[in-house]
Amino acid sequence: MARFDFSLLDVPREHPVEDPVAYLRAAMAWHFGEDTGSAFWLRAAKTLDFDPQTDVETFDDLRRFPNLLHELRDAPVDDLIPRGYGSPAPIPLVFESGGTTGAPKRTAQLPDWIEQVTRWQVEDFVDGGFVRGGGLMCLMPSGPHGVGYFSRVVSQRLGSTFHVIDMDPRWVKKLTARRAGAEVSIYVDHILEQAHFILQTQNVANLHASPPLFETIARDDRLVDLVNDKIRYVLLSGAHVDVDTLGLLREIFPKCTITMAFGSTMILSQAITRATADGDFVFHPRAPYVVFWVIDPDTGERVAHGERGQVVMNHISKGMFIPNNLERDSAIRLPGLPGQIGDSVSEVAPVATFEGEAVIEGVY
Repeated sequence: MARFDFSLLDVPREHPVEDPVAYLRAAMAWHFGEDTGSAFWLRAAKTLDFDPQTDVETFDDLRRFPNLLHELRDAPVDDLIPRGYGSPAPIPLVFESGGTTGAPKRTAQLPDWIEQVTRWQVEDFVDGGFVRGGGLMCLMPSGPHGVGYFSRVVSQRLGSTFHVIDMDPRWVKKLTARRAGAEVSIYVDHILEQAHFILQTQNVANLHASPPLFETIARDDRLVDLVNDKIRYVLLSGAHVDVDTLGLLREIFPKCTITMAFGSTMILSQAITRATADGDFVFHPRAPYVVFWVIDPDTGERVAHGERGQVVMNHISKGMFIPNNLERDSAIRLPGLPGQIGDSVSEVAPVATFEGEAVIEGVY
């Protein structure tokens, strides 16, 4: 078998590798090599009807992999770390999905990848209009969720004090599932009461919130006045928001620059955000580390540009490999940036049901 240059997989990098196919082949050799692969993928390889080290030659070949995301619900974290990192292996940060469609899935994110994502997010915050030195108030999930961790680290790197409020989206989803609307309202009021205290007393110029929480802020005159008085940068992520709602929010908060992020625990990162002329956003995956396809879920074929389909996400890095993951999001398929592998997306929205269960977004 040909030898591969595993240095292509090293991160952090300022720019992606020049040859994405060479990167992909190195990743296949790494994740499925006996000395370098993880216990998870070496075990899974025995069940495949193809050899990833020889039969995966293009990114389209990733479609041959079964979607094994459900196994990340109970896979031991140690089994996810590639052997090639040595012994003892670096200690990972464990981040979990929101548990929207059942028990949460876990990822093991190693220090090299954490640093890469941190650098990307610093760039994203700055490009979006983040006010350096102005405090950041974060109304996003903490606990096992990566979004709270990265917001804290990015805020520190940008010289801003971090003000965080606990939020457990899983509990809200449970309340919503049993139609306990009054309890959801009480919980949301509890979160916003804490936000009110921070806005009243602290030097904050930046806000990271989920769209449902920001929309609730927009219906509270006291909070609207405080946000307009203090906040200049708003990042919305987690749940989805349509272009009409964005337009209304911009009218209510005319002094705020409002931007959005689109990512997933299962791609261990977020896409590049670009604003469109009509006030919406386009999201470009960070290829070759992340590749999107927008497909017709009934046929598995990609829809035409400009048409809506369901998003398939692929993550390929030195630390983790998660291919052919049919996500709970639908989106409009758009051409990618020059040289990009796969699709870009806009107008992201949840599908109604996923894996046989109703999709509940709740507050995140």
